Amino acid sequence: MKRPLAYITAAWLGGDSENAELAAQYCRTVYEAGFSPICPPLYLPLFLNDAVPEEHKSGIDMSRDLLRRSHVLVVCGHSMTESMKNDIAVAQRLGITATTLEGILTVKGQGHR
Repeated sequence: MKRPLAYITAAWLGGDSENAELAAQYCRTVYEAGFSPICPPLYLPLFLNDAVPEEHKSGIDMSRDLLRRSHVLVVCGHSMTESMKNDIAVAQRLGITATTLEGILTVKGQGHR
């Protein structure tokens, strides 16, 4: 079965290791719901230095390209950042469905009612 691509956005407010742990949890949940998760904060910090302006911009550009290729945007967590708002706006402009993690789970019959 081919899984649709699901781009994950969240408030990445911790350090790289905390963000990676949270991202991995979100990815696992999205995977179990039947999607192929895409989550740049999980791997971009492994080879990009966000403190270098050119690399920071490259990270944003790569993330946007991955979002464009996705079938759905999954908004995770209970906080909203400017970055998340930007992801939602880009998805809206491109006609990509945006939903929450809870919405994905409910649709797949795994959520709470």
